Amino acid sequence: MRRGAKPISVLFCVAVWLVVVAGTAWAGAIKGTVRLAGAPPESKKLSVTIDQHVCGKEKQAEDVVLSPDKGIRNAVAFLQPPPAGAKWEAPSAPVQIDQKQCAFIPRVVIVPAGGTAEFLNSDRLLHNVKSFSKANPAFNRAQPRGRTIPVSFREPEIIRVECDLHSWMRTWVVVADHPFYAVSNDQGEFTLNNVPPGKYTLRIWQESLGTVTKEVTVQNKTVTTVTVEMSKK
Repeated sequence: MRRGAKPISVLFCVAVWLVVVAGTAWAGAIKGTVRLAGAPPESKKLSVTIDQHVCGKEKQAEDVVLSPDKGIRNAVAFLQPPPAGAKWEAPSAPVQIDQKQCAFIPRVVIVPAGGTAEFLNSDRLLHNVKSFSKANPAFNRAQPRGRTIPVSFREPEIIRVECDLHSWMRTWVVVADHPFYAVSNDQGEFTLNNVPPGKYTLRIWQESLGTVTKEVTVQNKTVTTVTVEMSKK
């Protein structure tokens, strides 16, 4: 080996590392809150007519869940189109969706395109999982207690999943083709991290309220704060 070859190799590796670190360090973030405009809807309860020993006698409707200041839970925020070159860096662990006391938990999940969701059943009774999908193959499978059903998703799509045996049960699988997706928390808040500087269209989807958009500009090493309002149609 020639003299100087090793130091050049080391310098090259350091340079690459600095580029990667700089790419993350100079990125910004979007922190947002999704709120309901207007008066909150009346609370709805759904009657339970089957398997009451596990499910109870009624269920709270969860199509729109609000915080005390009308923050919307389970809204999905994402950039569309995404930053140039945005992609999932590595395969992720399966996303789990359980069935407890005759409800899917959580209500909304994000699964990377090419990733897998695992449907669980913690209830001591029979459920089934039935999808209403278009871009991905549909499925409808019986699920006894303790059985795990893995399902892979290839194409970006928002998919409704229900249980035929318990009509009020519903969950949503959001198949995402890039990592700039987030689900709002109990206060209606969400964060998109490591967003390269630029101008973007932020989209907010909610199962009952549809989709709204907001233009957002992200600066270097800056947190951009946004509030997005949605309303009943």
